[in-house]
Amino acid sequence: MEVLAALNLGDFAQVFSKMGMFPVFDLAYYIVSILYLKYEPGSVEVSRRSPVASWLCAMLYCFGSYILADIMLGSSPLDYFQYNSHILLASAVWYLVFYCPLNLFYKCVAFLPVKLVLVALKEVVRTRKIAAGVHHAHHAYHHGFFIMVIVGYVKGSGVALISNFEQLLRGVWRPDTNEILNMSFPTKASLYGAILFTLQEAHWLPVTKSILILVFTLFMATSKVVMTARHSHGSPFALIESWVCHLLFGSPLGGSEEEHHHPPAAVPSSPVKTREDASEGTRKRKAKKAE
Repeated sequence: MEVLAALNLGDFAQVFSKMGMFPVFDLAYYIVSILYLKYEPGSVEVSRRSPVASWLCAMLYCFGSYILADIMLGSSPLDYFQYNSHILLASAVWYLVFYCPLNLFYKCVAFLPVKLVLVALKEVVRTRKIAAGVHHAHHAYHHGFFIMVIVGYVKGSGVALISNFEQLLRGVWRPDTNEILNMSFPTKASLYGAILFTLQEAHWLPVTKSILILVFTLFMATSKVVMTARHSHGSPFALIESWVCHLLFGSPLGGSEEEHHHPPAAVPSSPVKTREDASEGTRKRKAKKAE
């Protein structure tokens, strides 16, 4: 801790942990979330055929974690919709991503350097949501450590845990994409983050919450930026998980990340690539129409 004091990181972490998320960081979160929605096969067609269904999907991508966490804690799933400024901002982003003339807004935010900045800002919000979820659960269930982990995990995972329901709104049913069965890196990281914040909340982790928020944010932002820049869908945890699962559960050593994350057969082996390809195809079709 003397080192942190000498570097003045404690004060910086304190300021960083109290920094407001609205509107800049939340805007980045909404843009990246709805960008990923547009990458989903068939989402553009749904936006033309049924704007209401498309808007509902966008709201789930932006606020799905709040809705699911509220249900789990016995609150109304509509509670978060009382924040008009957030709903209007997310709705404006949805409209621009899907309906902006000449697809200009989408082209700007999908431009890799811009996208990398937005992805980093989104991870700031994710970390804050995990910490807030654990803190909220701690107040409701003071010694319910498993509940704290679950709520923090749900808050950080976003729409991923209810992706099958979101797919139904788009007329798609793919139970093999269940996030519990095929956990992506953000979902795993949200679980590990929820465990860390729960340990800190229970005073079992000798570090302040502000320092933990700063360190975990740096880890998440760096990991996601590198993965996005490399178009990678792997996980920094893959090697450790492989050994742990082999020792505890008898899983094959070096159990391929590909097999763990992606179902076999008809499903493409690289969801991230598929989304990029889908968006690229959309851009080409738009370009042809414009010509």
